[in-house]
Amino acid sequence: MTRKTANDFDPEVLKLFDGYVHGHINRREFLSGAAKYAVGGVTAVGLLEALSPRFAEAQQIKPDDLRIKARYVEYPSPNGYGKLRGYLVQPADAKGKLPTVLVVHENRGLNPHIEDIARRLALDNFIAFAPDALFPLGGYPGNEDKAREIFPKLDQAKTREDFVAAAEVLKNLAGGNGKVGVVGFCYGGGIANFLATRLPDLAAAVPFYGAQPTAEEASKIRAPLQLHYAGADERINAGWPAYETALKAAAVRYQAYIYPGVQHGFNNDTTPRFDEAAAKLAWERTVGFFNTNLRG
Repeated sequence: MTRKTANDFDPEVLKLFDGYVHGHINRREFLSGAAKYAVGGVTAVGLLEALSPRFAEAQQIKPDDLRIKARYVEYPSPNGYGKLRGYLVQPADAKGKLPTVLVVHENRGLNPHIEDIARRLALDNFIAFAPDALFPLGGYPGNEDKAREIFPKLDQAKTREDFVAAAEVLKNLAGGNGKVGVVGFCYGGGIANFLATRLPDLAAAVPFYGAQPTAEEASKIRAPLQLHYAGADERINAGWPAYETALKAAAVRYQAYIYPGVQHGFNNDTTPRFDEAAAKLAWERTVGFFNTNLRG
């Protein structure tokens, strides 16, 4: 079966799906809006199914791969929900102290795709930690629709403190070199931007298509940034010009890349919005950025 890409869908269907994924419309509204584009025996439900993640097909590194050590761990988060849980992965044959990377998921919690991202970083010789923001509400439920339903129930003030605590865990982690970077996607990109405003000793931040902080908050950033945006992502890109102005005014070191024609979520290889060429380039840039800023 040939893998579908964003080009196989009407742009309006992709916009509807983006609205559904981010909670701006519900499932019924997506199906109603997509119905007019369901032709040739394809149904609106079929369109939704085709756009939804296929985790097993996209998995690059198995959880029991002998090149890594992976486990779920819990840590205190006194200013957040009290306790956080996440997926900690490191190279099996680690030599010396390694740089650490906090991996922040999209608005569905710690799903199999984000766990795979953490394993990929471990094979690039980092210690990766991917917390699950949904842990206080029972954790990622194993179903993307259910996860989207639960996610808005989080107290975001507490959740943000959980991610602050996670960064502190990595800073003091045995086996870590004390340098912490963060990479986040969509919701997680917004958290990566937030952590850059909050943590003066953050060593590097890489937000993928993440919501931007205010100019006042951006003035607090001390970490170098590498920002990745999708060319067709009007919703998130609308905030970029003001953010860039604020970064320049604050003399923040940053690199910004906009990948022409690709969709929001282009790095997520479990869905048709994935763009292989843009994702490969963005990930090479990400790993290179972390190597430059987190080692030595």
